[in-house]
Amino acid sequence: MTNTEITVSADPSGHMTSIQKAVDALPATGGTIRLSAGTWHERVEIRKPNVTIIGQGNDVTRITADLCARMTMPDGSRRGTFRSYTMLVFADNFHAENLCVENTAGPGRLAGQAIAVYAEGDRISFRNCRILGAQDTLFTGPLPPKEIEKGGFTGPTKDAPRITGRQLYESCFIAGEIDFIFGSARAYFYDCTLFAVDSGRFPDAFYCAPSTGEGEPFGYVFENCRFTGDCPKGSAFLARPWRDFAKAVFLNCSMDASVNPLGVDDWNKPQTHRSAFFAQYGCTGDGAGSPETRASFMHFLTREEAEACTRNAVLGPDFS
Repeated sequence: MTNTEITVSADPSGHMTSIQKAVDALPATGGTIRLSAGTWHERVEIRKPNVTIIGQGNDVTRITADLCARMTMPDGSRRGTFRSYTMLVFADNFHAENLCVENTAGPGRLAGQAIAVYAEGDRISFRNCRILGAQDTLFTGPLPPKEIEKGGFTGPTKDAPRITGRQLYESCFIAGEIDFIFGSARAYFYDCTLFAVDSGRFPDAFYCAPSTGEGEPFGYVFENCRFTGDCPKGSAFLARPWRDFAKAVFLNCSMDASVNPLGVDDWNKPQTHRSAFFAQYGCTGDGAGSPETRASFMHFLTREEAEACTRNAVLGPDFS
């Protein structure tokens, strides 16, 4: 098929009944895939640029799979974190809208890491999407420069150049438990709901674990987002540093009582008190904290400092 727009439906009304077959059928220059309402139990891999996938709504168009880190591969090795994804985006200029991507492997204490969306590339955006999982729900690549555990990065981009791409998540609902947003991308989250799932452990959740590259001006910026969940009061941390130069900024966000008064955790890495950067401005709610309650290495920005973290500053004016 040479058309640049393909419809996917479970019934004969669409061109195809498989999302992956539709992706494969797009020309090398990309195109648009429109999904009808329904649930697709398949892994989806996008490795060509300029692809757009649009669903009928994030409550009625669902892509699901249930792979997890603790599974055994045919060769006897462990699947690991980075081969557990439901959707892989390894391309530039990708856009998803009005759909849900979920990893249904189950709680992290049973399944280990289980990625719903593995996103690596420049100008990647998700709007009005639900991204659901437990441990390690959303990976925003690239990977850090070096793995700590041999074989820990085994997966689709292990040997790829470590290029810091720009990503946007707008009006999305993202749920998970441990480090459920993680990676080295420069990512802007606007008007999103971040939902910490009760894992039955303490701490119950870490909303994010950035691994921002050394010298990068921005890591994660959350603006006008809602930090909530069903875990016990004070059992969710906003962030912890996956790598030493992690950056996460929280602007005008609402934070309910799920959020721990300390706000952030150092992951037993005292050196990150100097090398990492975690900050907030204008946050409200029972979990918003104060300079007196937050961890000593959590910064409170001035108005001028907060205004320097605009979407254009983080993503650039060419990011539409």
